[in-house]
Amino acid sequence: MSEQREVPVGQRRVVIVGAGMAGVQTAVALREQGFEGPVTLIGAEPHQPYDRPPLSKAVLLGKAEGSAFEVDFESLGVELQLGREVTGLRVDAHELDTAQGPVPYDVLVLATGAEPLRLPGAEGIPGVHLLRTLDDAQRLRPVLTEQHDIVVVGAGWIGAEFATAARDAGCAVTVVEAADRPLAGALPAEVAAPMTAWYAESGAVLRTGARVQAIEPGAVVLSDGTRVPAGAVVVGIGARPATAWLADSGIELGRDGAVVADAALRTSAPDVYAVGDCASFPSARYGARLLVHHWDNALQGPRAVAANVIGTQPAVYDPVPYFWSEQFGRFVQYAGHHGTADRLVWRGDPTTPAWSVCWLREGVLVAVLAVGRPRDLAQGRKLIEMGAALDPELAADPALPLKKAMTGA
Repeated sequence: MSEQREVPVGQRRVVIVGAGMAGVQTAVALREQGFEGPVTLIGAEPHQPYDRPPLSKAVLLGKAEGSAFEVDFESLGVELQLGREVTGLRVDAHELDTAQGPVPYDVLVLATGAEPLRLPGAEGIPGVHLLRTLDDAQRLRPVLTEQHDIVVVGAGWIGAEFATAARDAGCAVTVVEAADRPLAGALPAEVAAPMTAWYAESGAVLRTGARVQAIEPGAVVLSDGTRVPAGAVVVGIGARPATAWLADSGIELGRDGAVVADAALRTSAPDVYAVGDCASFPSARYGARLLVHHWDNALQGPRAVAANVIGTQPAVYDPVPYFWSEQFGRFVQYAGHHGTADRLVWRGDPTTPAWSVCWLREGVLVAVLAVGRPRDLAQGRKLIEMGAALDPELAADPALPLKKAMTGA
């Protein structure tokens, strides 16, 4: 999309905005790949950079105080600027704007992640929580300890994980979901439907087709007039790329708010890259532009960014997306992208603890969802990377290893 600024590679100052997984791993990857120039990592939060998945598990339940990355930034020669919010970008000047003054860069990496969507009308009401940051998890900890009646708004991944933790803590939990099933935005109806039973099995109440009309102190009022008692409300209705600060920068943003990156994770502006939850990228594998809000993307993308910043071995970023979720005593894993699939193949009975689903496009495996079947996921991920075709009849046999279902295997 653009050429890099004329500064010798080894002297270029790389500034990374965002100190989550994607930002930290970009700094680490630069050093691992031999970059010796100055690297600055800017984070809006005052905390040492930390990992997010434990927030909805160990940190929330008081089993861990935090989840700081085990990275020695000083020995890596990475300058940390924490508690510094970036408010603007002037690409012509190669400068960031912050309350403490401008920050110049030669190469900029946008890694600001995503921010949770807020429920209209819930601002400022006591007892309403989000779960995205370490501070959020620490505020929610006493809520679980005191075993409040909790209402979770949204039956997506984060809603299910929080409901699981709240039930583990002994709280009464009601989950309200506007759609007719959990994970409506992530999975087809027939695949998500069996997951409905998981809520009741755990002792949580799931109310689908339930829209929130208002949140009042002590209660959530639904559109049908039902009042659900709530000592606390946790909102988990999705996330949006944290890119509002780029609105006037000239950086191209998509309708979804994501920074539009190319296959090398370069943005529309010279010397600016984007990685992780805040960026979408074109996938030749899937013939679509992908926006992946998951941990593995924030781990893998930085390696490509580092390679392209250094320039000795440029990299195209076209991964097989992967994520996992621990909920209601089940380990759920997903690899690929099923949006273009034309056939669905079940492996096992979805009413049992272990089953999986394969999505095919013209016979080629493009995605797999595994519940309690990690071998299916591991083999499926490799088969997707290979572009392998499967025999649907063989793939439907849960006793047969998935790799044995390859045509010609």
